[in-house]
Amino acid sequence: MSAGPVLSLSTGAVRGVSEAGIDRFLGIPYAAPPVGERRLLPPAPVEGWEGERDAAAFGATAPQAPYPPAMAVYLPTVEIPGDDFLTANVWAPADRADDASLPVLVFVHGGALTRGAAALAAYDGVSFARHGIVYVSIQYRLGQEGFAVIDGVPQNLGVLDQEAALRWVRREIAAFGGDAERVTVMGHSAGANSLTALLALPHAKELFDRAILQSGPLVAQPPKKAGRMSRAIAKRLGIPPTRGAFAAAPAADLVAAHAAIAAAGSPLGTGPSVALAIGGDAVPRNPLDALREGEGRGIPVLIGSTSEEYRLWFVPTRALDRISNITLTGARLAAGVPARIVTAHRARRPGAAPGEILGEIVTDLLLRAPITRFADSRASDGGSPTWVYEFRWQSPVGGLGAAHGMELGFVFDHLDSPDAIALGGNEAPQSLAAAMHRAWVAFVVDGDPGWERWTARRPVQAFDADGGRIDYAPRQDELDGLPDR
Repeated sequence: MSAGPVLSLSTGAVRGVSEAGIDRFLGIPYAAPPVGERRLLPPAPVEGWEGERDAAAFGATAPQAPYPPAMAVYLPTVEIPGDDFLTANVWAPADRADDASLPVLVFVHGGALTRGAAALAAYDGVSFARHGIVYVSIQYRLGQEGFAVIDGVPQNLGVLDQEAALRWVRREIAAFGGDAERVTVMGHSAGANSLTALLALPHAKELFDRAILQSGPLVAQPPKKAGRMSRAIAKRLGIPPTRGAFAAAPAADLVAAHAAIAAAGSPLGTGPSVALAIGGDAVPRNPLDALREGEGRGIPVLIGSTSEEYRLWFVPTRALDRISNITLTGARLAAGVPARIVTAHRARRPGAAPGEILGEIVTDLLLRAPITRFADSRASDGGSPTWVYEFRWQSPVGGLGAAHGMELGFVFDHLDSPDAIALGGNEAPQSLAAAMHRAWVAFVVDGDPGWERWTARRPVQAFDADGGRIDYAPRQDELDGLPDR
């Protein structure tokens, strides 16, 4: 590894590192540290610095707790101390021309809005940079720091952080050889959820030009429901649910209270959780409603999910074993799901346990049905091309199958990373990783992943052990008739 070039940004110079033909610039602040007087307020501008800022290491991670032991086997946590965690990281080809205008990919990590970091090994940008893409990963506020719903705190601060980061990319990316007018955003899980909120804003085109949304809910919750966790934390800590009280509490106390409350919940989501809240500048409307009514038009979107999302939520906690037919029926009735949809699921998966059927329905309600409705709303608009995929490769690890997050190692073409091995084992098919990574690169570079765009025929690109194929209107007997919410 040798010293990388020094680049000049509007706030000062940064010195990165260079290795194997890739320059990396890590831990660059796009907003001021959200601590002290700036805590629980919208992101503030960065103060400039003198001399060269060392950009050889990731910035601090947002306050969070590790995953519970059952989940930590599959989902790692990285902790880097410090206050400067509103930062961006950039990977760029070292041999780029001085006047290069390379396509840009900005990645937003997931973690249920409470965990995650750009520093995780799975999110390394070298594979994209090798294809002539300037890759950027960002960090944002999590948990109560980013998504508290309490008096005096603007809602969805973590989404406002992401908007600030994307404006930083538009402003500064040319210094790294990137084209500020060819910016694709990519989010996974909660990262896709928050990017959906940005896509639904009237000014989305100011922030990015294309979007990749992987396994992310397309909705937000009413403030009363979204604020259940904030109120539960306030009650547990014996403080009022106000900015003054939360800002006076140590971040570690808020994190610990959240972890204790979440541990008492269930995989079915019956307890309080952190969620996007409808209202305020970041999420003025329910995103899916706004998108179906025309927001986000003109921005190409690649969107999809895994075929067994629920397995990451149900398998490690052994929830599948505790779900009976009575539980399935009760959950179906509570959600307003017709009995014939359960029959359709049983026909496709003879012998499936009640927990597996319920998991499939939960995945449909949360992801597959909203994705289909979103894509349908854009099908007649030739200026808003949409491509839909489904990841179906079955991991042999721990009964996870095609669980939530399983596609990440393939998309990043990092099957040898510890994160990917924890989920997919040591023998995941490299040919499938090459195919998926190639499609994502093509979308970033040319705006087309290489398969049929969404129409009334509902084509879905299925990625499995054999590579990929198009299925038309898969699972429609299971999706048609689900509650539209």
